[in-house]
Amino acid sequence: MSSISTNQPLSSLNIFSGKGVQMRTFHITWLTFFFCFFAWFGMASLMPIAKEQLHLTKDQLGNIQIASVSATIIARLLIGRLVDKFGPRLIYTWLLAICSIPVLLIGTSQTYESFLFFRLAIGVIGASFVITQFHTSVMFAPSIKGTANATAGGFGNAGAGLANITMPLIAAGFVGLGVCTKEDSWRYAMIVPGVMLLVFAFLYFRFTKDLPNGNYKELGIETENKENTFMLAVKDYRTWVLTIAYAACFGVEITIDNFAPIYFTDTFGASLKTAGICAGIFGLINIFARPLGGIVADKVGKSYGFSGKNLLLALLLLIEGVGVIFFGMTNQLGLAIFLMFLFGMSLKMANGATYSLVPFVNPKAVGSVAGIVGAGGNIGAMLIAFLFKAKAVKFTKNVIDESGISQTKDLIDYTSAFYVLGFIILFTGVVVLAIKLLVKDKEEEKLPAAANLAYQTVKS
Repeated sequence: MSSISTNQPLSSLNIFSGKGVQMRTFHITWLTFFFCFFAWFGMASLMPIAKEQLHLTKDQLGNIQIASVSATIIARLLIGRLVDKFGPRLIYTWLLAICSIPVLLIGTSQTYESFLFFRLAIGVIGASFVITQFHTSVMFAPSIKGTANATAGGFGNAGAGLANITMPLIAAGFVGLGVCTKEDSWRYAMIVPGVMLLVFAFLYFRFTKDLPNGNYKELGIETENKENTFMLAVKDYRTWVLTIAYAACFGVEITIDNFAPIYFTDTFGASLKTAGICAGIFGLINIFARPLGGIVADKVGKSYGFSGKNLLLALLLLIEGVGVIFFGMTNQLGLAIFLMFLFGMSLKMANGATYSLVPFVNPKAVGSVAGIVGAGGNIGAMLIAFLFKAKAVKFTKNVIDESGISQTKDLIDYTSAFYVLGFIILFTGVVVLAIKLLVKDKEEEKLPAAANLAYQTVKS
C-alpha cells in the first residue's frame, strides 16, 4: 500500500477491517460513542425503580427527562468549536473522563434535587456524537462520508437500546449476588457504565489520531486554526434547515429512549424486564437503520444531487410522523411494538440522511456544523419533553407485582403526547420538503470536491 493511501481519507468502508489509522479510529470512535449512549440512557430502564424509591411525582419525572437532554444542547455547540480547534482525540478523552463522574455518582442521590442535578450533568456525554461525526468525516472521502458517518452513528446509538435491555439485568445481577436490595439496585448498576467511560478515555487517547497523517499538535494545526468556524456555520441557512430536521428525528429518538420503558410499564402493564426489551428493540434498530439511511442518501446524492437527498429526508420524516400517530393510538402491546419498529426505521434512516449532508455544508467548519445540528436534536428532545410533561395524565391502577401481590400504584399515561408529537413531525417533514435545502443545481457538482477540503484544510 502506498504512502498516499495510508495518509489520506479512505474511499471505501470495510467494517470488518481494522487495518490503518482510519479504520482503527473508525472502530474505536463508534465503540466509544456506543458506551457514551449506554451511559447517557443507562437510567432510562431503571427509572421505574428510582421513581418509587425517591417518590418522584409526575412533574418531577418530566423535569428529570428535560434535564437529561438539556445539557447536551450547550455541550454540543461548545464541543463542535473545540474539536475544530484542538482535534477530536484530546477533546473526546477529556469529555469521557469528566462525564464518568456524574455517571458514577448518580447512585448516591437521596433526593429529587440531587438526582436531577446528576441527570443533567450526565447529559453532557451526548456531545460525544459531534466528535464521532467529525472524526469519521476526516477519515473518509466525500463519496463515502454519508455511509461512514451514518454507520458510526448507528452503531453508537445502539448503545441506548442495549442499555434499556441490559441495565435491568445488571441491576438484577447485583441483587442476585447479594450486593444490594432491589430498591437500591439502580444505584449499583450505574457504576458499570461509569467505569466503561474511563476505560474508553484511555483507549481513545492511546490508539487514535486526529487525522490520517497525525495529530493536530504534531502538525501544528492547533496554533494555526484561528478562524471562527462557529460563525461560518451559523451564517449558513443550510445549517438551520438540517437542525430543524434533526430535531424531528433524533429529538424523537432520545425521547423514545427515555420514555418508552415507563410507557410500556404504565400503559400496557409490562414488567420492568419486558419494557426494557421493548424499548431496547427500538434502540438496536440503529445497528442497521441509520447506516442504511446514509448508504441510501449517498446513492441518491450520486444520481440526483443534494435536492434528491432533501426529498429523501422529507419523505422519511413524513413516514415517521404517520407511524408515531398510530403508535399513540393503539392499546395493544404487539401492535405498539410493530409500529415502534416502523417509525423507528424511518426515524433512524432520517438521522443518517441528515448527517450525510452535514460535511458538505461548510468544509472549514465540519465540527461546528455537526455541533449545531446535533444540538438541534437535543433542542427537539427538550421541547418534546415539555410536551410530554404537559400532556401526561396521572392515574391509579391495581397491578400485580412479581411476587403475586396486588398493589394500587400511581401511573402515567403519555398516549395523547405521542399523538400530538406525530403531527408535529408531519409538519416538520412538509417544512423540510418546502425549503430548498442546499445550493443551486449548477453548483452541486462542485460540492463533493469542496467537501474534501474538510480534510485538506485541517491538514495543510
